[in-house]
Amino acid sequence: MSHRAGSSTTEIRNWLDAAHRRLREHADVLDDLNVFPVADADTGANLSATVGFAAEAAHLIEGRDVGELLVYAGQAALEQARGNSGVLAAVALTAMGQAVEGCVRLTAAQLKAALMAAQVRCWSALTEPVPGTMISVLQAAGEVPVPDTAAEGSNQQLVEWLDLMVQAATQAVIDTVDQIPVLSERGTVDSGALGMLVILAALRTELSGEDSAADPVQDIVRDHALPLTSDEQEPSEGYEVMGTMDLSALDAAELRHELDDAGDSVIVSAVSENENGYTWRVHVHVADPDTALDLMRRRGTARNVTVTSLAAEPR
Repeated sequence: MSHRAGSSTTEIRNWLDAAHRRLREHADVLDDLNVFPVADADTGANLSATVGFAAEAAHLIEGRDVGELLVYAGQAALEQARGNSGVLAAVALTAMGQAVEGCVRLTAAQLKAALMAAQVRCWSALTEPVPGTMISVLQAAGEVPVPDTAAEGSNQQLVEWLDLMVQAATQAVIDTVDQIPVLSERGTVDSGALGMLVILAALRTELSGEDSAADPVQDIVRDHALPLTSDEQEPSEGYEVMGTMDLSALDAAELRHELDDAGDSVIVSAVSENENGYTWRVHVHVADPDTALDLMRRRGTARNVTVTSLAAEPR
């Protein structure tokens, strides 16, 4: 059933709810595609859980400011984010909100700027960002020009841009097959990139009001999905360590450097500002979790700490 196009806080809440539902629907496929950076088969679970936290938070804040709502939802998700993909999704939501704070509805130009801000923030949060991931999808989406075939700032222009944006994001997902060696070997797309497309496709549907719009995810799954076999799943070596810390910008930068020496898949991203600096979400993959935990303790007190084995459970 279609509804009127719009981009108020109501539609943004509906978007996050819809993105959560669709990520849950596609969770098994996303898990099966999860071979980069680690074949631990949890991208679907991590993304759906994290976006679920954002969706829940969005219903707890009142007011008409779209940016304020997205920042609140993104920060809430970042505090509880699951996995590398979940952290980046939460970072993206927060950055989008900060780019449009003060807006009570979004135009195509504003949404384009928000997606570019999300791409830049995600890129800067990673120690070693690479093309062929969800960041590439955000970049492709944000680079889509605003069409001049409808009135500037109109809902019609927004709808036209959303269609073009999803087309560009879809192609960016397909392109990941050739951008990361392990994906090229399997002939499959990047799991996180496909997860971001699920989120952006839900954005198109909820803001455009076109429930009948074709779902690009199904075609990609048909042509570029392959279940992860037990032989491809990595052995039970290594751990994912995550936590939230209050640090100065200098301490956060130094911690990022130390974690980069100790492991990989390092993300150190600011959640919010506080009186002593910033609250940061920290993520790293290490062989020994105590190595990361000790480095974090030297810098301050960590909360919401999780330690998870990178071993993929047999599917």
